[in-house]
Amino acid sequence: MPRVKGGTVTRKRRKKVLKLAKGYRGAKHLLFKSANSQVMVSYRYAFRDRRAKKRDFRRLWIARINAAARMNDMSYSKLMHGLKLANVDMNRKMLADLAISDPESFTALTETAKKALA
Repeated sequence: MPRVKGGTVTRKRRKKVLKLAKGYRGAKHLLFKSANSQVMVSYRYAFRDRRAKKRDFRRLWIARINAAARMNDMSYSKLMHGLKLANVDMNRKMLADLAISDPESFTALTETAKKALA
């Protein structure tokens, strides 16, 4: 009985990895061994950065809210505390969008926070 050769399975697996490595620089998109190690690293980066993206966006929103709040003579922390006391339940993403797209309503929100703090 002849031995079973795994040529088609191996080729399919290697082609799959090389397809994932498309666009990589140098040998990393040509040679299986280097492509495979780079694809594994890329998967780790992708996993890590899906979480990092959430942190980055939260930092951006906070920076925007803080800038808009300081234009209305208020710090970020005082604004957030005042909104919590006034039972204004709005997330940072929406507040940041409001600060950019509709400054008048953001000013109204800061006034609400000031009243709640007083």
